[in-house]
Amino acid sequence: MFELIFLGTSASAPSIQRGLPAQVVKHNEHRFLVDCGEGTQRQILQSGIGFKKLNRLLITHGHLDHILGIGGLVSTFLRWEAIENMEIYGGEAALERIADLLFKVVIRGVYPPFPIELKSVRKGTVIEEQDFSISAFPVKHRGQGCFGYCFEEQSRRPFLADKADALGIPPGPLRRDLVQGKAVTLPNGKHVAPDDILGEHQPGTKLVIVGDTGETKSLEKVCLNADALVIEGTYLYEEVELAREYAHLTVREAAELALKCGVKQLFITHVSRRYRDKDVEKEALSIFPNSVVVKDFDQFQIKND
Repeated sequence: MFELIFLGTSASAPSIQRGLPAQVVKHNEHRFLVDCGEGTQRQILQSGIGFKKLNRLLITHGHLDHILGIGGLVSTFLRWEAIENMEIYGGEAALERIADLLFKVVIRGVYPPFPIELKSVRKGTVIEEQDFSISAFPVKHRGQGCFGYCFEEQSRRPFLADKADALGIPPGPLRRDLVQGKAVTLPNGKHVAPDDILGEHQPGTKLVIVGDTGETKSLEKVCLNADALVIEGTYLYEEVELAREYAHLTVREAAELALKCGVKQLFITHVSRRYRDKDVEKEALSIFPNSVVVKDFDQFQIKND
Protein backbone atom coordinates (compact mmCIF):
# COMPACT_ATOMS: atom_id res chain seq x y z
CA MET A 1 0.00 0.00 0.00
CA PHE A 2 1.11 3.53 -0.79
CA GLU A 3 -0.20 6.72 0.80
CA LEU A 4 -0.51 9.77 -1.40
CA ILE A 5 -0.72 13.32 -0.03
CA PHE A 6 -1.20 16.25 -2.39
CA LEU A 7 0.50 19.43 -1.18
CA GLY A 8 0.14 21.60 -4.30
CA THR A 9 -2.20 21.09 -7.25
CA SER A 10 -2.14 24.29 -9.31
CA ALA A 11 -0.72 24.80 -12.79
CA SER A 12 2.11 27.29 -13.37
CA ALA A 13 1.11 29.80 -10.69
CA PRO A 14 -0.56 29.45 -7.29
CA SER A 15 -4.15 30.42 -6.65
CA ILE A 16 -5.94 31.21 -3.41
CA GLN A 17 -7.06 27.58 -3.16
CA ARG A 18 -4.10 25.78 -4.71
CA GLY A 19 -0.35 25.76 -4.17
CA LEU A 20 2.30 24.83 -6.72
CA PRO A 21 3.03 21.21 -7.65
CA ALA A 22 4.16 18.87 -4.87
CA GLN A 23 3.01 15.55 -3.48
CA VAL A 24 4.27 13.10 -0.91
CA VAL A 25 4.29 9.32 -1.37
CA LYS A 26 4.58 7.17 1.75
CA HIS A 27 5.28 3.45 2.02
CA ASN A 28 5.67 2.17 5.56
CA GLU A 29 8.62 4.15 6.99
CA HIS A 30 9.67 5.56 3.61
CA ARG A 31 8.64 9.02 2.38
CA PHE A 32 9.25 10.71 -0.95
CA LEU A 33 8.52 14.25 -2.07
CA VAL A 34 7.64 14.40 -5.76
CA ASP A 35 8.29 17.93 -7.07
CA CYS A 36 8.65 20.92 -4.80
CA GLY A 37 6.96 24.07 -6.00
CA GLU A 38 7.27 27.43 -4.29
CA GLY A 39 5.78 27.35 -0.79
CA THR A 40 5.96 23.57 -0.38
CA GLN A 41 7.52 23.77 3.08
CA ARG A 42 4.51 25.75 4.33
CA GLN A 43 2.19 23.17 2.78
CA ILE A 44 4.11 20.44 4.60
CA LEU A 45 3.57 22.24 7.88
CA GLN A 46 -0.10 22.90 7.20
CA SER A 47 -0.72 19.29 6.19
CA GLY A 48 0.60 18.06 9.52
CA ILE A 49 2.87 15.40 8.00
CA GLY A 50 6.04 17.12 9.23
CA PHE A 51 9.58 17.04 7.83
CA LYS A 52 10.81 13.79 9.39
CA LYS A 53 12.44 11.46 6.85
CA LEU A 54 11.36 13.73 4.00
CA ASN A 55 14.84 13.80 2.53
CA ARG A 56 14.37 12.10 -0.85
CA LEU A 57 13.03 14.33 -3.64
CA LEU A 58 11.94 13.11 -7.06
CA ILE A 59 11.78 15.94 -9.61
CA THR A 60 9.76 15.45 -12.80
CA HIS A 61 11.36 18.37 -14.68
CA GLY A 62 13.16 21.65 -14.15
CA HIS A 63 10.42 24.24 -14.71
CA LEU A 64 10.38 26.74 -11.90
CA ASP A 65 6.88 25.96 -10.68
CA HIS A 66 8.15 22.45 -9.86
CA ILE A 67 11.49 23.26 -8.19
CA LEU A 68 11.52 26.71 -6.57
CA GLY A 69 10.39 25.35 -3.22
CA ILE A 70 13.58 23.30 -2.89
CA GLY A 71 15.50 26.42 -1.87
CA GLY A 72 13.21 27.17 1.03
CA LEU A 73 12.99 23.55 2.09
CA VAL A 74 16.77 23.14 2.21
CA SER A 75 17.09 26.45 4.06
CA THR A 76 14.66 25.16 6.69
CA PHE A 77 16.58 21.92 7.04
CA LEU A 78 19.81 23.88 7.48
CA ARG A 79 18.38 25.88 10.36
CA TRP A 80 15.78 23.81 12.16
CA GLU A 81 15.32 20.24 10.99
CA ALA A 82 17.92 17.54 11.61
CA ILE A 83 18.28 15.16 8.68
CA GLU A 84 21.17 12.87 7.85
CA ASN A 85 21.31 13.63 4.13
CA MET A 86 19.27 14.85 1.18
CA GLU A 87 18.94 13.07 -2.15
CA ILE A 88 17.46 14.91 -5.14
CA TYR A 89 16.66 12.84 -8.23
CA GLY A 90 15.94 14.34 -11.64
CA GLY A 91 17.03 14.78 -15.23
CA GLU A 92 20.31 16.55 -15.89
CA ALA A 93 18.68 19.82 -17.00
CA ALA A 94 16.58 19.95 -13.83
CA LEU A 95 19.58 19.17 -11.62
CA GLU A 96 21.62 21.96 -13.22
CA ARG A 97 18.96 24.48 -12.25
CA ILE A 98 18.62 23.02 -8.79
CA ALA A 99 22.40 23.12 -8.28
CA ASP A 100 22.44 26.83 -9.19
CA LEU A 101 19.57 27.50 -6.80
CA LEU A 102 21.14 25.65 -3.91
CA PHE A 103 24.87 26.23 -4.23
CA LYS A 104 24.89 29.74 -5.72
CA VAL A 105 22.02 31.19 -3.68
CA VAL A 106 20.73 29.25 -0.68
CA ILE A 107 23.96 27.80 0.74
CA ARG A 108 26.52 29.95 -1.06
CA GLY A 109 29.73 30.03 0.95
CA VAL A 110 28.25 27.81 3.67
CA TYR A 111 29.25 24.21 4.31
CA PRO A 112 26.00 22.30 4.85
CA PRO A 113 25.85 20.11 7.98
CA PHE A 114 24.55 17.18 5.90
CA PRO A 115 25.42 15.91 2.40
CA ILE A 116 23.22 16.98 -0.50
CA GLU A 117 23.37 14.52 -3.39
CA LEU A 118 22.09 15.37 -6.85
CA LYS A 119 21.34 12.08 -8.61
CA SER A 120 20.87 12.08 -12.36
CA VAL A 121 17.92 10.01 -13.52
CA ARG A 122 17.83 7.70 -16.51
CA LYS A 123 15.08 5.39 -17.71
CA GLY A 124 14.78 2.41 -15.38
CA THR A 125 15.01 1.71 -11.66
CA VAL A 126 16.25 4.64 -9.57
CA ILE A 127 15.46 3.42 -6.04
CA GLU A 128 15.02 -0.15 -4.83
CA GLU A 129 13.93 -1.05 -1.34
CA GLN A 130 13.22 -4.46 0.16
CA ASP A 131 9.57 -4.65 -0.90
CA PHE A 132 9.11 -1.96 -3.55
CA SER A 133 10.97 -0.03 -6.21
CA ILE A 134 10.76 3.30 -7.99
CA SER A 135 11.51 3.50 -11.69
CA ALA A 136 11.76 6.54 -13.95
CA PHE A 137 10.33 6.82 -17.44
CA PRO A 138 10.77 9.61 -20.01
CA VAL A 139 7.96 12.12 -20.52
CA LYS A 140 7.54 14.47 -23.46
CA HIS A 141 7.19 18.01 -22.19
CA ARG A 142 9.03 21.20 -23.02
CA GLY A 143 12.78 20.72 -22.86
CA GLN A 144 15.00 17.74 -22.18
CA GLY A 145 15.19 15.43 -19.21
CA CYS A 146 11.52 15.21 -18.21
CA PHE A 147 10.53 12.10 -16.25
CA GLY A 148 7.65 10.44 -14.50
CA TYR A 149 7.96 7.92 -11.68
CA CYS A 150 6.41 4.50 -11.15
CA PHE A 151 6.15 3.20 -7.57
CA GLU A 152 5.62 -0.55 -7.56
CA GLU A 153 5.51 -3.14 -4.81
CA GLN A 154 7.02 -6.55 -5.38
CA SER A 155 4.62 -9.31 -6.27
CA ARG A 156 3.66 -11.51 -3.36
CA ARG A 157 2.22 -14.92 -2.66
CA PRO A 158 -0.66 -14.84 -0.18
CA PHE A 159 -0.46 -17.01 2.92
CA LEU A 160 -3.16 -19.71 2.87
CA ALA A 161 -4.12 -20.12 6.52
CA ASP A 162 -6.51 -23.00 5.86
CA LYS A 163 -3.73 -25.08 4.30
CA ALA A 164 -1.38 -24.23 7.18
CA ASP A 165 -4.04 -25.32 9.68
CA ALA A 166 -4.63 -28.56 7.79
CA LEU A 167 -0.90 -29.33 7.92
CA GLY A 168 -0.80 -28.61 11.65
CA ILE A 169 1.62 -25.69 11.41
CA PRO A 170 1.39 -23.72 14.67
CA PRO A 171 1.27 -19.90 14.61
CA GLY A 172 4.64 -18.26 15.15
CA PRO A 173 8.16 -18.60 13.74
CA LEU A 174 7.41 -21.63 11.55
CA ARG A 175 4.71 -19.80 9.63
CA ARG A 176 6.90 -16.72 9.41
CA ASP A 177 9.76 -18.72 7.90
CA LEU A 178 7.45 -20.32 5.34
CA VAL A 179 6.10 -16.93 4.28
CA GLN A 180 9.72 -15.78 3.85
CA GLY A 181 10.35 -18.70 1.51
CA LYS A 182 12.13 -21.08 3.90
CA ALA A 183 11.26 -24.75 4.26
CA VAL A 184 10.60 -25.91 7.83
CA THR A 185 10.38 -29.08 9.85
CA LEU A 186 7.40 -29.49 12.19
CA PRO A 187 7.73 -30.90 15.73
CA ASN A 188 6.38 -34.24 14.42
CA GLY A 189 9.23 -34.43 11.90
CA LYS A 190 7.14 -33.56 8.83
CA HIS A 191 8.87 -31.34 6.24
CA VAL A 192 6.85 -28.44 4.81
CA ALA A 193 7.85 -26.28 1.83
CA PRO A 194 6.65 -22.72 1.14
CA ASP A 195 4.72 -23.96 -1.91
CA ASP A 196 2.56 -26.02 0.43
CA ILE A 197 1.00 -22.97 2.12
CA LEU A 198 1.45 -20.07 -0.34
CA GLY A 199 -0.92 -19.11 -3.15
CA GLU A 200 -0.15 -17.92 -6.66
CA HIS A 201 1.88 -14.74 -7.18
CA GLN A 202 -0.20 -11.55 -7.04
CA PRO A 203 1.09 -8.23 -8.39
CA GLY A 204 1.92 -5.53 -5.89
CA THR A 205 0.37 -2.08 -5.78
CA LYS A 206 1.38 0.17 -8.69
CA LEU A 207 1.28 3.98 -8.52
CA VAL A 208 2.28 6.07 -11.54
CA ILE A 209 3.04 9.80 -11.26
CA VAL A 210 3.49 11.49 -14.63
CA GLY A 211 3.80 15.20 -13.94
CA ASP A 212 3.56 17.50 -16.99
CA THR A 213 3.30 16.02 -20.46
CA GLY A 214 2.14 16.99 -23.92
CA GLU A 215 1.07 13.54 -25.10
CA THR A 216 -0.04 10.16 -23.78
CA LYS A 217 0.89 7.57 -26.43
CA SER A 218 4.35 6.95 -24.96
CA LEU A 219 2.84 6.51 -21.48
CA GLU A 220 0.49 3.63 -22.24
CA LYS A 221 2.91 0.84 -21.36
CA VAL A 222 3.95 2.22 -17.98
CA CYS A 223 0.36 3.12 -17.05
CA LEU A 224 -1.06 -0.30 -17.95
CA ASN A 225 -3.13 -1.73 -15.08
CA ALA A 226 -1.90 0.87 -12.60
CA ASP A 227 -3.81 1.01 -9.33
CA ALA A 228 -3.53 4.80 -9.46
CA LEU A 229 -2.38 7.37 -12.00
CA VAL A 230 -1.48 10.95 -11.11
CA ILE A 231 -1.34 13.16 -14.17
CA GLU A 232 -1.91 16.73 -15.21
CA GLY A 233 -5.15 18.08 -16.61
CA THR A 234 -4.17 21.66 -17.29
CA TYR A 235 -6.70 22.45 -20.03
CA LEU A 236 -10.23 21.50 -20.99
CA TYR A 237 -10.55 19.87 -24.40
CA GLU A 238 -12.15 22.99 -25.88
CA GLU A 239 -8.64 24.50 -25.71
CA VAL A 240 -6.72 21.48 -26.98
CA GLU A 241 -4.74 23.60 -29.45
CA LEU A 242 -3.49 25.77 -26.60
CA ALA A 243 -2.55 22.61 -24.71
CA ARG A 244 -0.49 21.43 -27.69
CA GLU A 245 1.25 24.80 -27.95
CA TYR A 246 2.52 24.55 -24.37
CA ALA A 247 2.98 20.74 -24.33
CA HIS A 248 0.27 20.11 -21.76
CA LEU A 249 -2.69 17.74 -21.58
CA THR A 250 -6.39 18.26 -21.56
CA VAL A 251 -8.53 16.61 -18.91
CA ARG A 252 -10.22 14.53 -21.58
CA GLU A 253 -6.88 13.12 -22.79
CA ALA A 254 -5.87 12.20 -19.25
CA ALA A 255 -9.17 10.39 -18.73
CA GLU A 256 -8.88 8.59 -22.07
CA LEU A 257 -5.41 7.36 -21.10
CA ALA A 258 -6.72 5.97 -17.81
CA LEU A 259 -9.59 4.24 -19.59
CA LYS A 260 -7.40 2.71 -22.28
CA CYS A 261 -4.80 1.43 -19.82
CA GLY A 262 -7.19 -0.13 -17.32
CA VAL A 263 -6.18 2.22 -14.52
CA LYS A 264 -8.20 1.76 -11.34
CA GLN A 265 -8.11 5.35 -10.07
CA LEU A 266 -7.25 8.60 -11.85
CA PHE A 267 -6.02 11.67 -9.97
CA ILE A 268 -5.98 14.86 -12.04
CA THR A 269 -3.72 17.65 -10.80
CA HIS A 270 -1.91 20.71 -12.21
CA VAL A 271 -5.29 22.43 -12.60
CA SER A 272 -5.43 25.81 -14.32
CA ARG A 273 -6.97 28.80 -12.58
CA ARG A 274 -8.88 29.53 -15.78
CA TYR A 275 -11.47 26.81 -15.07
CA ARG A 276 -14.03 26.02 -12.40
CA ASP A 277 -13.41 22.75 -10.58
CA LYS A 278 -16.87 21.46 -11.47
CA ASP A 279 -16.14 21.89 -15.19
CA VAL A 280 -12.86 19.99 -14.87
CA GLU A 281 -14.63 17.22 -12.95
CA LYS A 282 -17.42 17.04 -15.52
CA GLU A 283 -15.00 16.47 -18.40
CA ALA A 284 -13.05 13.80 -16.50
CA LEU A 285 -16.07 11.90 -15.17
CA SER A 286 -17.78 11.83 -18.56
CA ILE A 287 -15.01 9.53 -19.79
CA PHE A 288 -13.54 7.84 -16.71
CA PRO A 289 -15.89 7.53 -13.70
CA ASN A 290 -13.09 6.76 -11.22
CA SER A 291 -11.61 10.23 -11.64
CA VAL A 292 -10.76 12.67 -8.87
CA VAL A 293 -9.77 16.28 -9.52
CA VAL A 294 -7.53 16.66 -6.49
CA LYS A 295 -7.20 19.61 -4.15
CA ASP A 296 -4.40 20.66 -1.83
CA PHE A 297 -4.14 18.38 1.24
CA ASP A 298 -6.23 15.57 -0.25
CA GLN A 299 -4.96 12.21 1.00
CA PHE A 300 -5.52 8.74 -0.45
CA GLN A 301 -4.51 5.16 0.23
CA ILE A 302 -3.49 3.26 -2.89
CA LYS A 303 -4.06 -0.49 -2.61
CA ASN A 304 -4.14 -3.45 -4.93
CA ASP A 305 -7.34 -5.09 -3.69
